[in-house]
Amino acid sequence: MTTRDEISKRIDTLVRGIEAKDLGALERIYAPGVVSFDVEPPLRHVGVEAKMRNWAKVFALFERVTYELRDLTLTVDENVAFGYGLGRLSGTLRSGAATDGMWVRATFCLERIGGEWLIAHDQASVPFDLATGRGVTDLQP
Repeated sequence: MTTRDEISKRIDTLVRGIEAKDLGALERIYAPGVVSFDVEPPLRHVGVEAKMRNWAKVFALFERVTYELRDLTLTVDENVAFGYGLGRLSGTLRSGAATDGMWVRATFCLERIGGEWLIAHDQASVPFDLATGRGVTDLQP
């Protein structure tokens, strides 16, 4: 398996973990000191515990969740890799309502730690309208 294949497999594990709402599986793919710039406050979440609290809040809202990642582009070196694409979290909320979610810009930075590729940084962001200062959440890829 090539390094690129290892990274792709790690991102696939992320997607499967989200869709299974499996915090244990997700916790194993993040570096202990992961820094996450997510769409929710605060400006940064630091450490795997903070990242898991954030995922737990998301999972509490959903009965069933789907995560779609499009146009993933990877750059891979011996011990560091990064990828970017467009991600969308959607599914059925606990209330029973279906949601298509919104597309975000997704960035993943991975580091080989102890021979294993772990997510050391991630970011999800939405563009915003300069005139209003509001996020633009209805864009489609």
